[in-house]
Amino acid sequence: MARKFHRKNRLDALTEINVTPLIDLAFALLIIFMITTPLLEQTIEVDLPVESPKSQATEREAFQTVSIDREGRYFWGPEPVSAAQLGDLLDTMALDADPPVLSIRADARLPYQQVITVIDLIKERELSKISLDTKVD
Repeated sequence: MARKFHRKNRLDALTEINVTPLIDLAFALLIIFMITTPLLEQTIEVDLPVESPKSQATEREAFQTVSIDREGRYFWGPEPVSAAQLGDLLDTMALDADPPVLSIRADARLPYQQVITVIDLIKERELSKISLDTKVD
């Protein structure tokens, strides 16, 4: 038996909703949010050093951001902290069985020694998951 795809009465109302445009809209919104969400994570204004383009890891782990701005001030996430407070926060993190990755964001014009000082603080606590943030040019 062949199926007929025409309506019996062309004046009857169409009772089905075409959901294809709604699905397209949902995918477009999903892509927009996927692109803008990582940009919202970086709240401290820091001019990062430039690295050569390469493939980035697709799997994201939990991370904690330590930022150093142009004046040498430290930030734990978005909160400003002193060097002593940074050491206390790292001590607390070292007690965790599975500590998150420490993402270090430092201004490109910052003296290199200040970045090494933070890395030394991290190494003293035997934390080994460190990521140095850069920008791709």
